[in-house]
Amino acid sequence: MTFPLRIGTRRSKLALAQSGMMQRAIGRALNVPEAEIETAIPLIEIVTTGDRIQDRRLLEVGGKALFTKEIEEALLAGRIDIAIHSMKDVPAEQPQGLCIAAIPEREDARDAFISRDFDSFDALPFGGRLGTASLRRQAQALALRPDLKVEMLRGNIDTRLRRAAEGDFDAILLAVSGMARLGVTEHIREKLSLDAFLPAPGQGALAVQTRAADIDAPWVAVLNHPETAIAIAAERGAMTALEGSCRTAVGAYALIANDALHLTTEMLSPDGSARWRRVGDLSQPTEADARALGQRLGGEVHASAGDQEVDPATLDG
Repeated sequence: MTFPLRIGTRRSKLALAQSGMMQRAIGRALNVPEAEIETAIPLIEIVTTGDRIQDRRLLEVGGKALFTKEIEEALLAGRIDIAIHSMKDVPAEQPQGLCIAAIPEREDARDAFISRDFDSFDALPFGGRLGTASLRRQAQALALRPDLKVEMLRGNIDTRLRRAAEGDFDAILLAVSGMARLGVTEHIREKLSLDAFLPAPGQGALAVQTRAADIDAPWVAVLNHPETAIAIAAERGAMTALEGSCRTAVGAYALIANDALHLTTEMLSPDGSARWRRVGDLSQPTEADARALGQRLGGEVHASAGDQEVDPATLDG
C-alpha cells in the first residue's frame, strides 16, 4: 500500500465527521499507528456545487449529484484516492472508472423531529410551519397532515438547528444518522416512524468510493458490512426503477432479520394526496437478488404511480 492515501470530502462539519470516521477505520485496517493516521491518510477538503448553492432546492439546480460531482472528478483525475459520501446523495449510476468499493455498517435510518415548542409531529398545531428541502419529507408530512405549511430549509445541520431554536419554523425534519455522527441527538424530540416516514434510499449509510482498479484494496473488506450492503442494494434497486431523484418523492427501506430481507418502497405525489407502496421479502438474499427485488417492486410502484416528477418552475421560493 502506497501512502499517502488521500480521502476526498466535502467541507461541512458532518462530511468531515463521516470522513474522519472512515479515515481512522482505514488507518487501523492497515495497521497505521494512531498518531500517524492523519498524515498517512489525509482528508482533502473539496467544496461542491451543492455546498455553494444554499438558497434553492437541489431539484431546481441539478439534483443530489451536485454533492458528488467535484469529488468524483478529483478521484478520476488522481488528486484523491478515496471518496466518502452519504449514500443517499450518490446517484444510481456510477461514472465510468469509479465504483462503490465498500458500504460500512448503517447508522439509524429514521428521520428526526426537531422543535422548540412541540414534543412530537402529532402535536404540531393546525397550519404549523414545517421546514425541509426534501420533497420526500414534504410529501410524507402532508400525507399525514395536509394542513401543514411546508417551507424550504437548506443549510448545514448547525444552521438548521439554530433556525428551529429561534422559532423560524414550528418544526424541522433531519436525518437521525447525521445528528448521531455529529453528537447532537439531544435536539431530537421524536424519532419518526419508519412506516409513516419511509427513509430515502440509502439513508443512514455511507458510500466508500474508489477508482474501479482499487476495488480489491486491502482495507475494503474490513470496512464493508455485508448485511448493510445487501439492504442498500435492494433500496437502490428500487430507486433506479422509481427514477428516484430530488424531483420525485420516493422512499425505500430494507431490513434483514433471521437471514431474510424485507423491503418496503413507495412513491408519493408531491402534495401527499396519493401514496403508492409495495413490500416484498427474500430469503438468504445476495446483493444481486436484493437489487433485483428492489427493481421489481420499484417498477410496480412506478407503473401504478406514473410520472410524479416535480417541475422546478412550479415551486415557490
